[in-house]
Amino acid sequence: MEKAKQSIIDRTASPDPLLKDREAAALLEVSLPTFWRRVKDGTVRKPIKIGSMSRWPRSEILEVIEKAKAARDVA
Repeated sequence: MEKAKQSIIDRTASPDPLLKDREAAALLEVSLPTFWRRVKDGTVRKPIKIGSMSRWPRSEILEVIEKAKAARDVA
């Protein structure tokens, strides 16, 4: 997972880099199967499809974290 984190850091020069599923899972610090469960249950938005590739804007993954933080404060 460390390699994916480094890849995420390398792409921060882009305004909103597109992440692969492994990179998005690493950013959320969850396993790949858990990441896909969160996509299925709607916690994480469906990917942007480019041909057969699935990608998530980094900003959308960070939004998931912010929503979880906000929900924590409400409860």
